[in-house]
Amino acid sequence: MSEPDLACWRSRALAFESSLNSVLVGMQDAVRMITIAVFARGHVLLEGDVGVGKTTLLKSVARAVGGAYQRIEGTVDLMPSDLVYYTQLGDDGRPRVLPGPLLERGEDLSIFFFNEINRARPQVHALLLRVMAERTINAFNREFRFPFLQVFADRNRVEREETFELPAAARDRFLMEISIEVPEQRSKLRALMFQPRYHDVDAMIAGLAEGMIEHEKLDEVARAIQTTIRASDALEEYGVDLWLATRDPARYGVTLSDVDMDEFVLAGASPRGVAMLTRAARVHAWLEGREATVPEDVRAVFPETITHRICLRPVYEVQRGTLLGPFVGEVLKRVCAP
Repeated sequence: MSEPDLACWRSRALAFESSLNSVLVGMQDAVRMITIAVFARGHVLLEGDVGVGKTTLLKSVARAVGGAYQRIEGTVDLMPSDLVYYTQLGDDGRPRVLPGPLLERGEDLSIFFFNEINRARPQVHALLLRVMAERTINAFNREFRFPFLQVFADRNRVEREETFELPAAARDRFLMEISIEVPEQRSKLRALMFQPRYHDVDAMIAGLAEGMIEHEKLDEVARAIQTTIRASDALEEYGVDLWLATRDPARYGVTLSDVDMDEFVLAGASPRGVAMLTRAARVHAWLEGREATVPEDVRAVFPETITHRICLRPVYEVQRGTLLGPFVGEVLKRVCAP
């Protein structure tokens, strides 16, 4: 089998990114991160306020990537079996068991979207972890495989009642956690408020070309990117220093106001986490047309790939939302780049 033409695939990736930006307002940073995730073959968690376009973004990505798309809504009464099968009465009055959202489209399932994942119970999270890690599930006395699967999930940060915070093990399975914010530019706010094209989401998404990239070839392309894009010894040492700074910030001079840095971090980034950081940095370098990773590539993806993996001690965990962003910023500032 011949190696993928990475120059050609880079053009397709940039066209994919440009196409998404043509229909989505003020999401350039999020679109770039999702493009990286698609070609790094990693799962993505979105967080943002209600109505900021998380679902619109993911439906647009699903159309442009191609393959089968399924979604499920997180609710407090959702059970693991609801992802696998559901029952209904047939025309003859007898109960029938039908494939659920994970199984309905079989091996062609490309994108599975879990809406409001934090409303689902831990038992559901546990099942999803296996699907994310192994792309397999056991049901009806057989194993089902999803060779092209990428999981996207979202949660809104406004409502906290009847929600279940994702455990560290679940967060660590996501390549990235991406924050979706309302645009700051007044011109973009006016467009979202007054231009009718943004009020009909389905029509807007229908304007995207379907299946712009061949989803069944993405794993092969991702492997080629990882083996082709190099990293120097100095860059690797820089990456290790960033990793250690998330685990022992005081050693690297990382400080935060009114925070005891010796008691701040319970657990820094995991080996899986920094491996995913490297994967994302290589894809960023590839998209930028470089043959080797440079510090700017690592810094560009560091917040989205590392922040959600850091566990704080209980006294600080309640302030997670306000402390972790500045903490990651200080790590990038204090660790010297080559």
